[in-house]
Amino acid sequence: MKPTGPNNLVFKISILLLSLVLPASGFSQENGDESARLNAFFEKSFEAHINRNPEFQSRLGIKKDYGKWTDRSDAFATEALATTVFELATLRNEFDFDKLDQQTRLSYLLFEYRAEREIRGYQWRFYNYPVNQMHGLQSEAPAFLINIHRIENLSDAEAYISRLRGMGPLIDQLIENLEIRREKGIVPPKFVFPLVIGASRNLITGPPFDKSLNNSSLWEDFNVKIEALKGVNTARKNTLLKNTRMALLEAVGPAYGRLIDYLTGLETIATEDDGVWKFPDGDAFYENALRRTTTTNLKAEEIHQIGLAEVARIHREMREIMKVVGFKGDLAAFLNFMRTDSRFFYPETEEGKQAYLDKATSILDEMKMHLDEFFVTTPKAGLVVKAVEAFREKSAGKAFYSRPAMDGSRPGTYYANLMLMANMPTYQMEALAFHEGVPGHHLQIAIAQEAAGIPEFRRHTRYTAFSEGWGLYSEYFPLEYGYYEDPYSNFGRLAMEIWRAARLVVDTGIHFKKWTRQEAIDFLIENTPNPEGDCINAINRYIVMPSQATAYKIGMLKILELRAWSKEKLGDKFDIREYHEVILTGGPMPLSMLEKQVQKWVESKL
Repeated sequence: MKPTGPNNLVFKISILLLSLVLPASGFSQENGDESARLNAFFEKSFEAHINRNPEFQSRLGIKKDYGKWTDRSDAFATEALATTVFELATLRNEFDFDKLDQQTRLSYLLFEYRAEREIRGYQWRFYNYPVNQMHGLQSEAPAFLINIHRIENLSDAEAYISRLRGMGPLIDQLIENLEIRREKGIVPPKFVFPLVIGASRNLITGPPFDKSLNNSSLWEDFNVKIEALKGVNTARKNTLLKNTRMALLEAVGPAYGRLIDYLTGLETIATEDDGVWKFPDGDAFYENALRRTTTTNLKAEEIHQIGLAEVARIHREMREIMKVVGFKGDLAAFLNFMRTDSRFFYPETEEGKQAYLDKATSILDEMKMHLDEFFVTTPKAGLVVKAVEAFREKSAGKAFYSRPAMDGSRPGTYYANLMLMANMPTYQMEALAFHEGVPGHHLQIAIAQEAAGIPEFRRHTRYTAFSEGWGLYSEYFPLEYGYYEDPYSNFGRLAMEIWRAARLVVDTGIHFKKWTRQEAIDFLIENTPNPEGDCINAINRYIVMPSQATAYKIGMLKILELRAWSKEKLGDKFDIREYHEVILTGGPMPLSMLEKQVQKWVESKL
């Protein structure tokens, strides 16, 4: 029998009330095969989710509500909760777990897990910073228009202009949400404000907002896309450009002006207390955040100690590389050498940046040629390497990945932040490309999106420990198959790994142990080869994204643990390609469920 869910009284009452007031689901017990009925329910649920989220539609390549933004109001969040509670009640009340096939049983458990996670997290919905230097709406909205909103016809162009007009109400919703958080005592740390205010000003700098030499980002983007639009006469293009210019001046400019004014006022009450312990019930929030991020029940102190142990282990491996390259001096001197010697960096020029992008592309192209050696299934979606756009490079992270469109109209993208080439050493290029591209995020996400025989929600649900754990594992396993021939490149891999191990220490240090921002920065400087600026940016990230940074190492350790266990059980029957197939083709999942899938695979092999 399927075990029951949480015993929380409020949770049960919510389900009871919603089951009485919301309409019937239409999935009665008389509708035929249980697995087919449940999969139909999953598809109906996913379709409803898409219909509520215009931006998600666009990311999937769907143009249904192409001129709209997703609602960010608290009323919308409460409606989404009601839907989730009702769907969970429907799942449990109208479907018999014991009558499902194995794949649909897994879907049942994953749907249930996700619903419980969202219901549990609702009370913490204001415990974040919707404006921050990493992924705040002030940068995400324009980046969405530039990178996601394609213009292939006149209708697409009109939808772009509609979204520009809609940025006024969108920013007003953002300000309203910031004010709710201010009233609750949840205000970003002081260091955030110059970064986000600067990024906001950057967006409305340049024509048509002023007479600067270079066009503003959105004006330039629309001009480029309209210029490339075929089958539209010059007069019609000029009308579109005129309407876009008016939308930028009448909607976007004033909206960002209001946001800048609000943030300038909010900055006056911001403090330098950086950890979430400062929030009301901050410790309980952080415990839930760690549980959500790692998909485990590990406590903050346990995660902290795992991080310290991993840092010590990786230091020992770095010392071995020091011997190989003949370095004279201690580890601290070697780390300083690696972060400062000019041989490891491309020049701070446009040519240097292009050379970085070209080299990263060649690393990925080489790996693509050998994917069949490690994987049964490989993705169809394409992959490109791009530099982070200028308007957000100052606040963006070192590198990140954007998933492809479901219909193949947009490839997956590995973004490298080339604002400062001193932050992008060449010895890390292999590991970074493997992580963001193949066999890392692009391969994992594209395989999930293209997987046959699983419901849509499983293709798109995110479990950070799974995806980032796979990304970090993807940096490691090529070492076992002849990659990282250059010892400095292998050091780069270790540098990336110790960066993730140190995250366990500093994230829990900041948010649980009440470390200051400077204490956390100092730990990274002392224990990693990354330059000071890199360490500062990283700590800024961990402060505004509590717990997220713990996912990488916890996920990687679980994937390695399961692999080692499988090898021990299977002996000569172990096949790395089959193991990777089990990990990837079921879509993202919590680590506890991943462990059960691996156990079932091993049992079937035996």
